[in-house]
Amino acid sequence: HGVELYSERSTGGGTVALLEPGKKAPRITLTDQAGKPHRLSDYAGRPVVLFFYPKDDAPGCTQEACAFRDTLPQFKTKKAAVFGVSILDEASKRRFADKFELTFPLLADADHKVAEKYGVWQKKSLYGRSFMGIARTTYLIDASGKVARRWDNVKVDGHAEAVLEAVEGH
Repeated sequence: HGVELYSERSTGGGTVALLEPGKKAPRITLTDQAGKPHRLSDYAGRPVVLFFYPKDDAPGCTQEACAFRDTLPQFKTKKAAVFGVSILDEASKRRFADKFELTFPLLADADHKVAEKYGVWQKKSLYGRSFMGIARTTYLIDASGKVARRWDNVKVDGHAEAVLEAVEGH
């Protein structure tokens, strides 16, 4: 579990760094697969898990989302809210949620504005081609709205359990 101390991406005029623990989490309002809006401020006083994933229904993203689905009852006992955040629209999120019986909100960040605020909209490369996309990153936001923990370059195996352990430790 190597954690990068500092990561950034170029935005032409400047860089948007990943948020460090202790920083106030940026305010967000996004709609889920049912079209329901969720504001981070609605969950004040509770731990919030925001897991940013690259794409609906891709193999690693499916495995990660299903792991959070399977551990959701334990998160609920800790009063933690769990959200998956990715590009693509509500309809794509609805298909993904229905196909895999995902019972937590999948937030549609179609214009990647939230991903940018959280520093996870980064340059990626695949087969020698560069493109912008979401870096698989998870944030744990504490009850006071500050970043408690961040996982970079998430490896899916065991990740939901590791996040649950961190929630239990708070």
